[in-house]
Amino acid sequence: MSRRTRSESTTQGIPEATIARLPLYLRALYALADRDIASVSSEELAAAAGVNSAKLRKDLSHLGSYGTRGVGYDVDYLIYQVSRELGLTQDWPVVIVGAGNLGRALANYGGFASRGFHVAAMLDSDPLVVGTVIAGHRVRSVDEIEPVVVEHGVMIGAITAPAAAAQTICDRLVAADVTSILNFAPVVLNVPDGVDVRKVDLSIELQILAFHAQRRSVVRAPRHVGSSDDVDAGADHSRDRDRNGTHDLGDNHDHDDSDGNDIRYMSAITRKSGRATSGSGLPASAGRGVPVNGDDPVAAEAVGT
Repeated sequence: MSRRTRSESTTQGIPEATIARLPLYLRALYALADRDIASVSSEELAAAAGVNSAKLRKDLSHLGSYGTRGVGYDVDYLIYQVSRELGLTQDWPVVIVGAGNLGRALANYGGFASRGFHVAAMLDSDPLVVGTVIAGHRVRSVDEIEPVVVEHGVMIGAITAPAAAAQTICDRLVAADVTSILNFAPVVLNVPDGVDVRKVDLSIELQILAFHAQRRSVVRAPRHVGSSDDVDAGADHSRDRDRNGTHDLGDNHDHDDSDGNDIRYMSAITRKSGRATSGSGLPASAGRGVPVNGDDPVAAEAVGT
């Protein structure tokens, strides 16, 4: 099996963003083929893949596929075109390094074979795990990375080991001439030019989902003025004020009435034509049901509270 440090897609000048979307198109096409759908429009395929139709048409044009006006794309032929571009018309042996829970799950995943991949070997460093059988594979020692790669012609390595061991494993895979690495360890791997690394970090994806979930919860439950919480808070504040004999209105101006109480006026309130108005020019009593008398400090106090 020949080894390539760069995919044919890259040398042909296909953008990396387009390459990243091709597997989405292929998955949607396989779903259509399973339903015996022979042709599909760009709009239907774009909707199934989660992209807009203009982007899809541009992506597929890099493959030399333009579809037929009024008919769309032939599903089976497009599957072949995309698979060929992704290198899936041949069989790719994969070695999994790390036979923990994640490694076991990957080894037991049945979708690899139908997409052109097969697990060639599983490796681990734990003496209690080495020699056991997982998904039909006898686990071999991590010390055998180099001979396993040569024996099976491995070009893709999946690292499902702890973060502390990931870089060492990566270095050994690269030294054995593995040029594509799928990294599940929560660490950034340093690799030389000509080696491609794809990182899968489930915790990061969950954190991103948590961010969006938090944003949606804030939008769904806004705090409205005049809600029961505001009324209760206002009532508590009023009781505290009555007990203390003062009004806490921040940096408002003081005015002593005949009773000696400290009555403060909101600085935003102005007087126009003998009526108290808010900063917007509307009567300060608007919507409150409070009659306003420009000369009545008690009424002004009610406006300010």
